[in-house]
Amino acid sequence: MPRSVNHVASRKRRKKIMKAAKGYFGGRSKLYTSAKNAVEKALQYSYRDRRQKKRAFRRLWIARINAAVRMEGLSYSRFIHLLNQKDIKLNRKVLADLAMNNPESFKAIVKAVK
Repeated sequence: MPRSVNHVASRKRRKKIMKAAKGYFGGRSKLYTSAKNAVEKALQYSYRDRRQKKRAFRRLWIARINAAVRMEGLSYSRFIHLLNQKDIKLNRKVLADLAMNNPESFKAIVKAVK
């Protein structure tokens, strides 16, 4: 009896990889083995960077808040400490947005905690 090979499933699996590698440079988009390695690496990077993006944005918000608060004569850590003492529940994303786009209201918050 001849050996049974499921070509439908293996072709589907390869096509899925080749579709994901579309747009890659050179053999990475043409050759299955290179494409498979490139797609696996890309998925690893995307998994890692979804977490790193959160860290990067938090760092950016802290830098923006720090710059805005120093103009008012406070440090970032002191400002956050005073916010917590006064029980003002604003996260860093909102504070950074206020500092950039609405400096008057940010100054009012700083005055409220001083």
